[in-house]
Amino acid sequence: MDRQDANLAFMLRYENIAWYEDGEVRVLDRRVYPAKTSFVVCRTHVELAKAITDMVTQSAGPFTAAPMGMALAAWECRDMKAEKQMEYLRNASYTISHARPTTVNRMKIVTEACLPSAEKALAEGKRVDIAIRDFVVEANNMRYAKVGKCAKYLVDMFPDNGTVMTQCFAETILGMMLKECNERGKRIRLFCPETRPYFQGARLTATVCHDMGFDVTVITDNMPAFVMKREKVDVFTCAADAICVDGYVFNKVGTSQIAICANYFGIPTFISGAPDIGHPTHDSVTIEMRDPEFSLQAMGVRTAVEGVKGYYPAFDMTPPHLISGIATDRGMFSPYDLKRYFEGRIDDGILTV
Repeated sequence: MDRQDANLAFMLRYENIAWYEDGEVRVLDRRVYPAKTSFVVCRTHVELAKAITDMVTQSAGPFTAAPMGMALAAWECRDMKAEKQMEYLRNASYTISHARPTTVNRMKIVTEACLPSAEKALAEGKRVDIAIRDFVVEANNMRYAKVGKCAKYLVDMFPDNGTVMTQCFAETILGMMLKECNERGKRIRLFCPETRPYFQGARLTATVCHDMGFDVTVITDNMPAFVMKREKVDVFTCAADAICVDGYVFNKVGTSQIAICANYFGIPTFISGAPDIGHPTHDSVTIEMRDPEFSLQAMGVRTAVEGVKGYYPAFDMTPPHLISGIATDRGMFSPYDLKRYFEGRIDDGILTV
């Protein structure tokens, strides 16, 4: 198999995201990477779901961890009769896919996609856990290739020697975007807002950019407007946790305010990913509210006195009038024309995250 993760940064290679082996799933702990390279070991699919809830893996990481959790569930029920095994796996799919409310629809796609591989393995008398893991690796490869198509359309929007601002950690699209730039010989410099409270921009995005040979600068979350003007930013780009068919985008909290600043300065905003037919309108998305204590600390060090309240929405909503285009595997689309993405298209079940 021609692996699509070749020439990508350490944390974007399949085995370093989440990997099933011998009754365990090993998940890179992105809460502490790169200061510490450690893996959380999950021995049940419930532990795996909790790891996703607890932000052990973030951005697109859960979309690899979740189906690897299905392989783990297959190991757990390996001594049951075939019918009971399938019932166990369907229940596991529900548990894992509901680990984070904002991404339930897309998570269900990847967990339920494992079920046919399980049925086939049972019918052929093969190990179900290995069959699911092999399917996940193949699906990952197809997903990376599909995201690579998004990256081509996105990189078309970058001027040579341009300056690009990111948000949070766009995972696969970030890696494929930088890989595409390298293959074209297109040099860009990047500014990464830190993305509190988990600092994904500072820790993850900046690390990937640096590992892949790019000029990258970390800024605090209150600097984007100043940097856009002072450093002559050409493009603001990010991925999305949900792209609704009506053109509204849900992504890490802070995305909308950067898009507002970009709009003010006449800087285009490009979102990467495919619209989600499961979210026809923005009203269908639930924004996850997380533990407010995290907004009162920085990497475990408390920054506010006891008694002060915190507030922590995980995501925010960016309206279509602030978005210049959606870079999909089928081309660049206007946020007002996303229904056209589905015309004449056979759904392959492969996510673009």
